[in-house]
Amino acid sequence: MCTRLPAAAAIALAAMVVVSAQTGPREVDLVVTGGTVITVDSSGRIIPSGAVAIDGSDIAAVGTADAVAKQFRGRETINASGQIVLPGLINTHTHAPMVLYRGLADDLPLMEWLNNYIFPAESKTVSPEFVRAGTRLAALEMIESGTTTFADMYYFEEEIARETRRAGLRGVLGQTIIQFPVADAKTPADALARAEAYITEFRSDSLITPAVAPHALYTLDGPTLKAARELAKRLNVPTLIHLAESKDETKVAEERLASSPVAYLESLGFLGPGVLAAHGVWVNDADMQVLKMRGVGISHNPESNMKTASGVAPVPAYLRAGIAVGLGTDGAASNNDLDMFEAMRVAALLHKHETVDPTALSARTVVEMATIRGARALGMETRIGSLEPKKKADLITVSVSGARQTPMYDPLSHLVYVIHGDDVRNTIVNGKVLMRDRKVLTLDETAILGEARSWADKVRAAVKPAAISR
Repeated sequence: MCTRLPAAAAIALAAMVVVSAQTGPREVDLVVTGGTVITVDSSGRIIPSGAVAIDGSDIAAVGTADAVAKQFRGRETINASGQIVLPGLINTHTHAPMVLYRGLADDLPLMEWLNNYIFPAESKTVSPEFVRAGTRLAALEMIESGTTTFADMYYFEEEIARETRRAGLRGVLGQTIIQFPVADAKTPADALARAEAYITEFRSDSLITPAVAPHALYTLDGPTLKAARELAKRLNVPTLIHLAESKDETKVAEERLASSPVAYLESLGFLGPGVLAAHGVWVNDADMQVLKMRGVGISHNPESNMKTASGVAPVPAYLRAGIAVGLGTDGAASNNDLDMFEAMRVAALLHKHETVDPTALSARTVVEMATIRGARALGMETRIGSLEPKKKADLITVSVSGARQTPMYDPLSHLVYVIHGDDVRNTIVNGKVLMRDRKVLTLDETAILGEARSWADKVRAAVKPAAISR
């Protein structure tokens, strides 16, 4: 026998069903759960058995695994037990296609390396095809080692942007402006026009932040430096530049301009918010005050600086001054890899050694430099760099279950002094899983490695033997 409910009762029952459904866990795209979550938020929260809920491209919640499970149910789940979950690493300075010059010319001073080997090699080999192949290889390496955002300076930057977007990475990508003829521009005016067209193409992209990248004061004259900066300000995009990298650069500035590199750029009206200066090794107290006053971000590249014997950037002093400092690998031609975990370890050890102070750069500070401080140096701290609701879902998980990682007393210490790039298990950018359990999902690894080996043969044939035999 079927009894029909009165209309009012039926409506009330339907409402109860809706309310009951709404009180259950909300479905989201992905939940990463069970790992030690290092948030790098303002309170420095570390959650021993934590979880991150991801809805679309954004983080929906961060908390204990139990608390997140009560609120959210993932269409997909990543079990991060035995792993650390942390924000994706931010590489604040590199030249992605230069992975194809990895090991080409080592053990040389910076200016000799540039003028006698790298610039000549680039003049004979750089092309759109070279740049695409190099970017694919760099993207593969970065995804595998936990970098989710990188700042880049090179030629044919529109090609780098396209390959970066296809790989699923986030990039602040600067079109290089340089004084002499190069593969993509015969004059600085050509390079500036190319930069404007590139910025127009990518200015609304969800993953790509286009930028203008005047190479350095020693490779550009004053009017071109000013024109590059004015273009960036007019289009409201970042400016990337090498600054005070070597003693030779400061010597050039003193002899030709009667100024330090920082003071010279200040005299041009170049410095200001939106400028990211790579290296910043040779600066004095007055320079540092200018950089702070103008809100310039610094990219610290310890491995490249050490390898080319360019000096040691005053990072502890930068931090004490409140200057935003991120970490970078530089290009793989001068490092020779893009492993940000290695950059963290070297940075921490270098400054302890340089200052004869084991507290000079703590593990916590170095992790921040690779995440939230790097985001701040790029002017992106409201979007990326920490695991917090409403920020972009850029995160990685790192295995800590092997012999090398056992025991673990302090996860921050492990990230800096123990972990290697190949300990990364999962890489997620903008809510999309790019690597799951060491399998890269957005790139064809076999094809990319084969392509890179083919380009190595072309580079070897194009450059003088001395550049390879050293």
